[in-house]
Amino acid sequence: MYQGLLQSSANNIVWHQSAVNRGRREMMNRHRSINLWFSGLSGSGKSTLAHAVEERLHLLGCRTYVFDGDNVRHGLCSDLTFSEQDRSENIRRIAEMVKLFLDAGVIAITAFISPLKKDRDRVKQLLGPGNHMLIYCRCPLAVCEARDVKGLYKKARAGEIRNYTGISSPFEAPADADLVLDTGGGQSLAECVELIVRRLVQQDIVMGLGEKRQISRG
Repeated sequence: MYQGLLQSSANNIVWHQSAVNRGRREMMNRHRSINLWFSGLSGSGKSTLAHAVEERLHLLGCRTYVFDGDNVRHGLCSDLTFSEQDRSENIRRIAEMVKLFLDAGVIAITAFISPLKKDRDRVKQLLGPGNHMLIYCRCPLAVCEARDVKGLYKKARAGEIRNYTGISSPFEAPADADLVLDTGGGQSLAECVELIVRRLVQQDIVMGLGEKRQISRG
């Protein structure tokens, strides 16, 4: 259904190139834009880590924005259910929004279960090489269920929630993640944040404290 609508509308629109482009925005921001895509089971710590990373990057002077799964479903994706088709559409919409934020020179941070490999691959393909970092928050189901921060696992076990990832809906753990973090207790929140920020500095996405390198897209 969604694909048909996209194809019909795409025939009548033309992309307008802005004079103020991504490179100029990144120069002003003094950092490159990238998408940090956190994937993992509910309760694995995705949102907590995403916001902690944003706080750290904000203190480094970076322009950031966090797209949180629940927040997005309050507005942009409020019309979608949790069926497999609607989950895929949810991820597609987020990826398209992220693409615009990257063009704006912003570090777009996304925290979504994104349980299926085909959907994660679609995001990677849409955003393009060098624009996307998949971060897998690896946490055993038993630990996530014990945390049950929102009380949803209990409802899923009782049959009150259908299509709940890890219980009645599959989660395909990313085998191709750019970074795997042990959020089940093996690594602290501070350690995880440090690993991510260090990777961004190493890849010349952001500058370390006190550095004044010239930002360039090569």
